[in-house]
Amino acid sequence: MPHILIVEDEAAIADTLVYALQAEGFATTWLSLAGEALERLAREPFDLLILDVGLPDISGFEACRRLRRFSEVPVIFLTARDGEIDRVVGLEIGADDYVVKPFSPREVAARVRAILKRVAPRPAEAAPVAHGSFRVDTRRYQIHYLGHLLALTRHEFRLLQTLLGQPERVFSREQLLEALGVARDVGYERTIDSHIKSLRAKLRQVAAAREPIQPHRGLGYSCSPER
Repeated sequence: MPHILIVEDEAAIADTLVYALQAEGFATTWLSLAGEALERLAREPFDLLILDVGLPDISGFEACRRLRRFSEVPVIFLTARDGEIDRVVGLEIGADDYVVKPFSPREVAARVRAILKRVAPRPAEAAPVAHGSFRVDTRRYQIHYLGHLLALTRHEFRLLQTLLGQPERVFSREQLLEALGVARDVGYERTIDSHIKSLRAKLRQVAAAREPIQPHRGLGYSCSPER
């Protein structure tokens, strides 16, 4: 039974989410403070985190930044703000989805199911595959570059795996968002640039003179494994 952690300071909203998620067969834990949630996440595994942005102790955005230092648990943000910049920031710091209040509890439950299905381990994954200077291990969610294990976030792993799967192909930002399983709403394409920037920086730490990921102005990105 998947265990969902809800971090929301409004009891009425939390109760609604607990009821809807438990009706769908999920176990739930409710906390009202981000600091307490981070401590709990550091010592106890959860399958997904529903995180309010406007918490009284630490903002949801800051909590997610701290969380990503030690965990890749999927995150859905809850917020009363519907600005494009807020949605983009949320995805850039590692969230998987963004729900604006007021919302349908059934919709949130559906999004939880979709995310859990997407990140579920696949027991029949193929053995590690070499792509030029890269070695992709889908069973362990690891990629080695020139023999070095890359410290990748879940989104970075998916992006690099997608690019390596079809070398030299130019992927649009929308196609890369689809590979991440992120909704292609207006403005979300910018999050790809942020993830690619971080990914290229990690590759340069291994080989500063090489640039396997290439930007294509107005089009998107491609990867040349031996470049």
